[in-house]
Amino acid sequence: MTDHRDAVLRLWGRQLYERQGEPLAWAEAVLEATGRSPAAVTAAMSGRLDALADSPSDRAWLLFRTVAKLAANLRADGRYDADVGTRIGPLALRLGEFEPPLACLLGVALGHPPDRPASLVTVYAAELSGNRTMRLRAIDALLEWAELGHPQARAVLSEIACDHRTQDVTVWTKALNRIALFGDASVEPGLLRALADTGHRGVRWSALACAELGFRRAVPLITALLEHPDPMVREGACEALGLFAEPAAIPALTARLNDETDWVRSRAALTLGQIGGDRALAVLWQAMGERRHPKAGYLAAAIAAFGPPVVDDLITLTTDPDPDLRALACRALGSTADDRALPALERLAAHDLASTTLGGLVATAAKQALRTAHRIRARTAST
Repeated sequence: MTDHRDAVLRLWGRQLYERQGEPLAWAEAVLEATGRSPAAVTAAMSGRLDALADSPSDRAWLLFRTVAKLAANLRADGRYDADVGTRIGPLALRLGEFEPPLACLLGVALGHPPDRPASLVTVYAAELSGNRTMRLRAIDALLEWAELGHPQARAVLSEIACDHRTQDVTVWTKALNRIALFGDASVEPGLLRALADTGHRGVRWSALACAELGFRRAVPLITALLEHPDPMVREGACEALGLFAEPAAIPALTARLNDETDWVRSRAALTLGQIGGDRALAVLWQAMGERRHPKAGYLAAAIAAFGPPVVDDLITLTTDPDPDLRALACRALGSTADDRALPALERLAAHDLASTTLGGLVATAAKQALRTAHRIRARTAST
């Protein structure tokens, strides 16, 4: 009980009801163990908490009221009150310390708390084969223990990550969302199998998990997912390739700049910006010049990610005859917050009243870009 004592007690308290086959009988046993009168126990078990208002208060009273509230909730709708449950274990232990004569009675009624986190982790691992509510509760608890550094919880989570077909997909993706807590080289074969199973509903998460852990053998499989029929999968593949910063994926990402889904196009552009280099930049310049999609601010943002080397070319673009390109140049220049950009933005903000395809003014775009630049510069100066 020395390591993670508060977490052990909190989780144990939550389990006290969940472990009982007959929860109302269990609640009654706890009430009796506090030393209350039979009349008080009867009133509590019948849900008449108002009848207890004038009862004497002592160290046992808070635990009694807590369990009585749980019993009332159970009798009313059969639902477990998690807030009440998490208080029962610590209260019972404290009461047993203050009132030694009650310690034995409470121990019988409540069961003894686990002596170490491993006891709880074992229980939660077993609950992964229970009903859906139990499975989701178990995976959340295992992730909590993994975050606390418990090796057994991390081992259980690794087993989950390696076996996508036998796991509830929600449980599996919850684990993969926190892969950095427990993932290592041992999960690579399982994640690669999941990544190759393109019909699985969790394939997007397997791509992101492989990227999070830097499994470069996954790159060809992830690149192939850029052609997946589900736009969420295509978007996830773009994001994963961005984490790898993989230049070999540039041709496939280029095709996604013309994806039918706008947020896939946006993620592909962002990924090209993350990859960087002359090839990726050339692709973004070309896409912006072709203006294949009216809402192309994501292209400006991706080009701005290349920083000072693109500023002069963006300033030149502010003189282009096309107002759409001038507005995009403004957006990109604002994101760079470069000194060289400010005069061009100020000029457009004051004088360029041309309308873009979407109906906005270039001057408005320039003003927004100036605000962005000043905000970035102020934030940089304060750090």
